[in-house]
Amino acid sequence: MTTEPFVFDPEVEASRKHLRLILGALMLTMLLAALDQTIVSTALPTITSDLGGLNQLSWVVTAYLLASTATTPIWGKISDLYGRKPMLQLSIVVFVIGSILAGLSQNMTELIATRALQGVGGGGLMVLVMAVIADLIPPRDRGRYAGLFGAVFGISSVVGPLLGGWFTQHLSWRWIFYINVPLGIAAFAILGAVLHLHNKHERKPIDWLGSALMVIGVCLLLMVTVWGGKEYDWISPQIIGMAVAGVGFLVWFVLHELRVEEPIVPMTLFSNKVFRISSVIGFMVGFAMFGSIVYLSI
Repeated sequence: MTTEPFVFDPEVEASRKHLRLILGALMLTMLLAALDQTIVSTALPTITSDLGGLNQLSWVVTAYLLASTATTPIWGKISDLYGRKPMLQLSIVVFVIGSILAGLSQNMTELIATRALQGVGGGGLMVLVMAVIADLIPPRDRGRYAGLFGAVFGISSVVGPLLGGWFTQHLSWRWIFYINVPLGIAAFAILGAVLHLHNKHERKPIDWLGSALMVIGVCLLLMVTVWGGKEYDWISPQIIGMAVAGVGFLVWFVLHELRVEEPIVPMTLFSNKVFRISSVIGFMVGFAMFGSIVYLSI
């Protein structure tokens, strides 16, 4: 039995190194979004002690999640039309600016507003990183590489609260936001240098009406979960009205997406069993994770 001798191919090795650089930059970008969802939790008591507004505590997290949830499909669709790389770099810029402003906040209202700006950028970070992976990696190998990015979330869930506590105790809670600046600059620079996608993009009109319907519907339902039983009774006219309006806007959104030429969220996705099951699992994981992250620290 004979074996073929190993032959070193400089072009293949260079290609592998280039891919590793791209993956490293993408993982760093993903770390920005993943870390921000966990690092804030341990600093929340100190933030409310410093800025006041304990009754607005949940909005520090909700504002970020609200903005990121509402803008995620919009980032994805715009990147389909205008390219992954520029949109990914733009989302990093928005995220870093939001982080700087959040660190400079002088009251709870400013912090909530800047967290929402962070969320707009964060919505692009996660979806566009996965979109770039889909552009670079063949389908049969994507599961292996997706595991690397799953590990980023696992690491951030452990490291985030520890870093948040360390910054709060030894420096200032503001550093939980400032830490995003050097990470974001590094990710932006590396992606600019090594990520070169050659996909052709056909410029088509963006479904702004669908985007608005989705954002309004999601926002109304999230407001119900935040205000229900706290600001208003669950059976109060305000809560019932927002719930009915939220469902109504989302139904309108679905009907609109079925007719529009370039939908923000193609309804055909839901005919895929894997997509449906993954969406339900993602909802349950997020429901449990974010609730525990916010309130266990308190």
